[in-house]
This record gives sequence, structure tokens and C-alpha cells, in this order.
Amino acid sequence: MKTISKALASRLRSWCHAHSRPGDRPKTPRRGSRRLQLGLGALLLAGSAVPARAATEISYWLWDNNQLAPYQACADAFQKEHPDIKVKLTQLAWNDYWTTLSTGFVSGTAPDVFTNHLSRYPEFVANSQVMEITDFIKRDKVPTDIYYKGLLDLWSKEGHIYGLPKDWDTVAVVYNKDMLDKAGVSVGELNEATWNPKDGGSFEKILARLSVDAGGNDGLSAKFDPKSVKQYGIVFPEIDGYGQSAWAHFAASNGFKFVDGLWATSYHYDAPELAASISWQRDLGLKKGFAIPQKDVGNNASALFVAGKAALTPQGSWMISFFGSNAKFKLGYALLPKGPMGRKTMFNGLADGIWTGTKHPEESWQWVKFLASPGCARIVGASGVVFPAIEEAAKLSQQASTAKGWDVSAFLKEATPDQTFYFPITDHSSEINSLMKAAFEQIFLNEVDAAKVLKEANDAVNALF
Repeated sequence: MKTISKALASRLRSWCHAHSRPGDRPKTPRRGSRRLQLGLGALLLAGSAVPARAATEISYWLWDNNQLAPYQACADAFQKEHPDIKVKLTQLAWNDYWTTLSTGFVSGTAPDVFTNHLSRYPEFVANSQVMEITDFIKRDKVPTDIYYKGLLDLWSKEGHIYGLPKDWDTVAVVYNKDMLDKAGVSVGELNEATWNPKDGGSFEKILARLSVDAGGNDGLSAKFDPKSVKQYGIVFPEIDGYGQSAWAHFAASNGFKFVDGLWATSYHYDAPELAASISWQRDLGLKKGFAIPQKDVGNNASALFVAGKAALTPQGSWMISFFGSNAKFKLGYALLPKGPMGRKTMFNGLADGIWTGTKHPEESWQWVKFLASPGCARIVGASGVVFPAIEEAAKLSQQASTAKGWDVSAFLKEATPDQTFYFPITDHSSEINSLMKAAFEQIFLNEVDAAKVLKEANDAVNALF
């Protein structure tokens, strides 16, 4: 028989009290006692048939379609442990996700729990839209030393924690193996490439060899026509204010630093190291014909790469599944080129946030705690779509990719303290991205003085503080 609920137990005690007398201790069963037993039995049988209390439903949003299946598997596992909580998942495309979420905050229809990004969460903190979970963590004694070093710090401000790390990413160079072979470029050569903003180093020479014009001339030939390119050496992702997979790794390897630390109140977009690296990168497309010009890229860099328009593209580890599923050629992942300051990649990570307007804070916390636990991390890791924030699960992800024939070791080899720098965490992130996106677009689309444009934009950024 099922365990009797507290409400049913209370009803039984009341019934017994009403049908018994103090001091009544019969030595043998009486007819009244028999009726009492029958009544109790009937009540117990009726109680066992009472339906269980309906589960509390909480909503959870995410933007990556590739992650929908593993997180649904996490929800299924969570609901087995918490049958009184039901999780409803919703996936929206990146741009729709943030627009709908912002609208939801204002209208009161935001999800209980949502996947949060470092570029967005400072403004959510400032607007009191994401819940602080420090007390929950302390109450439940949640271990916070199980994540990759530094990830939890990204989700903390002045000792207050707003999310537990769920995954991390670095950037590597995705390559078309057929194009490399045809140009005589080895993967080892690509992994050892160096670059500098003056002559581009060995990396630019590789790009030249991989670039072919309509007449069949590569970029090293005096006959190469940069205005009539059939195959480009590289395509850079869409340019924005932070350049995670587009330009930040080049700039950082040239000595550029966005800020001086977490929650800084000024930026260094006016640094000469940034102007030099951006000018070199811009000229690859505008002048030399080694990169697809940004005016022709838009937000279609990955699609252009899988369509065979370029031999290389720098991209984040969150795109592994996309490339593996859509490329019709043999591809691989190489290390980023080393710059004057060595090899550098942005180290980013996501967390799940709880909306401050949720009507179910305890249930939402239980779900967030599970999302950041080794149990869910192993499920996500086994899918191979991202690298979870817990090391053992990240290794499972690598193994899953290897089993599919994808060598993704470059992303993990770069995930060391000396090769990584953090996504800049400051207030005014949306305004900063808007200002700097416009500045970088102006530079990449026109032959303007990068230093002058960046100085003006940086002044506008720092005026926000």
C-alpha cells in the first residue's frame, strides 16, 4: 500500500477520536470495534486511490537546438528524482531568444529558468532580473570547486553568485582537409603557424596558398587576382564588439586587453595593439583577397565554410556538432596561430539563471542545481555537443566526438591558463557591444584609420561609466 499522506493520516486520527471512548479497552472484539476496523479499511482503501498532487511545472529556455536533446534527457533524469516537479523546455533561435526573454521580463512572462550568457547577465543583475543563488548554495552545501578554474568567478559579483557554470568554450581553426591537401598544407604546419600584424607571419602565407583565383593562381603567385577569387583562404565570423570567434584571439595574441579585470569600469579599445591586428585582418579581405570580405559574410560565415567557399574558419567549440553534421567534406580542428604574445583564445562559459519573478523559486533552484551537477554534466558530455564545466564530463564530450570521427583535441589543448583570457564582464555590455559593433563594421567595410575610429568608440564606451 502506498504511504499515507499527512492529510489522510489527520483524517484517520479525527475519525478514530470521534468513534472511540476514553478507557474503552475491550479484551475481545466487539461489533462496534469490527465496524471501526471496517471503516478504517474502507478509508485506507479510499485514501490509496486519491490521485497524487499535481507536479509543479517550471519553464526552462535555451537557444541552441543541438543542446535540446541532451537537456531534455537531463530533465527526464531530474524528474525521476523529483516527481513533484515537471520541467518544460523551450528552444528559441539566438536573436529571437534574447528579444523574447527581454519582453518576458517586462510583461511578466519570462521563464522560471533560462540559459544565461556572460555578455547579457551584467545588465540582468543591474535590473534585478536574475536571482542571486548564494544562500541556496550555502544551504545545500553545493560544492563549487568541481568546475574548471575561474568559471565560477565569471558568475559572481561582490561575493554574490548568479549562476553555476554549466559548460565552457574556446576557439580553434576549422579546416577543410581536401583543400589543405590540394594546396600542400599539412595539419602540422597549420598547428605550428605564427602570425604578426606586420607581415602576417607563416599563417598569412598559409592563407595565400589556400586562396585561389578564377584563373587557378594561388595567393603567392604574382598573377593572383584578389578581385576574382574562387576559393578564399579563410572566412571570419560576423564582427561584433567582443569578437569572441572573429578577432579577439588575434588581438589578444598581439598584446591587447579588453579590461583590467572583472567588473572593470573602463575599456582599452583604443590600444594600438588592437588597431594593428584589426587593420591586418581587415586587409586580408579588402585588399589581398585571402579572406571573404565582411560585406559578403554577414552572419553566414559557417554556412559559407561548409559550402566550400573558404578553406579555414575560426569558430567556437559550441559549433562542433554543426560542422560535423553539415560538412560534406573531411574537416578537422587546428590550434589558433601564435602571435607575438603566444597563442590566445577567449575562455567563455554559460550558466543557468533563475528569473526573479518566478513563482517557484525553490523548484527552480532544484533544477538549476541539477543542471550544474555531475549527473547532468555527464549526460550532456556523452552527447558531445559542448564541453561541460566539470572536467570528467568534458572528457566524455571529447570521447563522443572521437567516436564520430571528429578530433576536437585542439579546443582542449588551448584551455590552459596561459593561453586563455576571460570574456570581459562589466556593466553596460549591450550598449558597449552596439557601439563597438558599429565601429568594427566601419573598419572592416572601409579603408579607414582603425586607430582613429577605435579611439572615438572607446571614448564613447568609457563615457557610459
